[in-house]
Amino acid sequence: MPVAIITGASRGLGLAIAKGLAGEGWRLVVDARDAGALAGAVAELPGVTALAGDVTDPGHRAALVRAADELGGVDLLVNNAGILGPSPQPRLADYPLDVLRAVFEVNVVGPIGLLQWALPSLRERGGAIVNVTSDAAVEAYEGWGGYGSAKAAVEQASRILAAEEPSVRVWWVDPGDLRTRMHQEAFPGEDISDRPLPDTAVPAFLHLLRTRPESGRVRLSELAVPA
Repeated sequence: MPVAIITGASRGLGLAIAKGLAGEGWRLVVDARDAGALAGAVAELPGVTALAGDVTDPGHRAALVRAADELGGVDLLVNNAGILGPSPQPRLADYPLDVLRAVFEVNVVGPIGLLQWALPSLRERGGAIVNVTSDAAVEAYEGWGGYGSAKAAVEQASRILAAEEPSVRVWWVDPGDLRTRMHQEAFPGEDISDRPLPDTAVPAFLHLLRTRPESGRVRLSELAVPA
């Protein structure tokens, strides 16, 4: 029974991935900042250890890895937790720098700090890291300078990590536009009901884990998933 750490698992893509992995027999260590929401979201999932906390907290990051080690060690780390920043999103000329620091702290520093704790186990077990990214990391969308530049930093860090850690698979995964609360925050007042639900991305995600391609950027919508 492999073990995965999934951050930001109380809703959206993180919760969808947790459900998918639990259905495949994985044991999970999951987190989110809202303890009540996290407990309610994963209450019916088997083999789940839920630890409420913030990925920017070094003590919380260490606790996540300790919990996974108690289950046998980390086979998969899914860095999914993130924040958009202000909604509506400001232009870079007007972006509050204290908020920009917070966006980078959650979206970049937190995931790197967590993988530093997890790497010894991942190396030993030939595991994998999934850093959730976005097309905003590679496309220049007006108003996306904060979130997009943070995700661009995640992608470059992932490339370097893949070069430095050949025994570990590193995928920076673009799930596409999904009907999540964060996506709604990115388009305040707009109808995003045409976007697919997060659960629709899970088959491609599971296919990625089964096939274990070389480290690299992955767009889930482009994976050829067997029927």
